[in-house]
Amino acid sequence: MPLGTGAEWKLSMNDTWLALLAICGALSIGVISPGPSFVMVARTAVAASRGDGLAAALGMGAGGALFAILALAGLRIVLMAVPWLYVALKFGGGAWLAYLGWRIWRNACKPLAAADEEMKRPPRALSRSFCLGFVTQVSNPKTALVYTSVFAALLPVSFPIGAALLLPAVVFVIEAGWYALVAVALSSPAPRAAYVRSKRWIDRAAGGVLAALGIKLVASAGAI
Repeated sequence: MPLGTGAEWKLSMNDTWLALLAICGALSIGVISPGPSFVMVARTAVAASRGDGLAAALGMGAGGALFAILALAGLRIVLMAVPWLYVALKFGGGAWLAYLGWRIWRNACKPLAAADEEMKRPPRALSRSFCLGFVTQVSNPKTALVYTSVFAALLPVSFPIGAALLLPAVVFVIEAGWYALVAVALSSPAPRAAYVRSKRWIDRAAGGVLAALGIKLVASAGAI
């Protein structure tokens, strides 16, 4: 017996929600995996302030939403059709991560600013933390390919345009939500005190990880 119009619509909506849940699950697993974004947000939260960490988390969410929009627009097809663009993005992103790691390593021996001085910092400091999070997020073009791969694998052919427009917002919530939890947890007194005691070694480890990831990204620029 053929499905009526109402039944077809209900089945379509069920498929849509199942696809959204599958995408959320896949992206959530990817987000919580350690990487340069985690290192950057964690260090910002303990070295600067909770507000800076949350601002960086929002930057991560904005970067993830941008990747989602580009993925829906067919970024993978563009990068595959124009190989030099992908190589340029990998070089640029890798260079940024290496530079960020070098900066953290270089300042490892510098003491933290006094708490009262931190409270007097101009409001634009939070915007800088937001930009730092955003640039760190979009510095790795491989993340864009992850988004396009997940969407290609899990989005049904008849995915409604309304649900597609909702995806960037969902990605923002997943990315910003996870890194906000990281920022809140690591800006608490105990983690911050531990960071102050071992700042030199923690910063050198964080800087080394970011620099190594950046160098690896540059070195792999020839492979798509």
